[in-house]
Amino acid sequence: MTHDIKTNAATQAKKRWNAKHYAQINVAISQEVAAAFKAACAASGESMASTLGDFMVKYSHASAKRNPSQNYAARRQRRSAVEKIVNQLAQIKDAEETSRDNIPENLQGSTAYETADECVDRLEDVIEILSSIYY
Repeated sequence: MTHDIKTNAATQAKKRWNAKHYAQINVAISQEVAAAFKAACAASGESMASTLGDFMVKYSHASAKRNPSQNYAARRQRRSAVEKIVNQLAQIKDAEETSRDNIPENLQGSTAYETADECVDRLEDVIEILSSIYY
């Protein structure tokens, strides 16, 4: 009796997990096509579900490439992320520039000054490159 309760609980847990992570798709096709597909999957050692799943992934990716307008939201999201990064880099560059400019005149040829100056130059380059990608 205890074994049946544990098995039932495990089965229920698996059903809940599957319902949360998987979708079931019913397809009506001719018996001949279904039989041929089943035989082909058996011959290759692949399950019908994994073969159809692989096809759906490949088809979805190919469709996204054929219809770039579907990717507009994702592109807009990436552009927004790059814009935020550019703004953060600009703030860092400004802070580094201020720090460099506050180095006393007698230390302006020092390693610290040269490093800060190089950092400002590199940040300006990165900001320009990233800005040119999406703007």
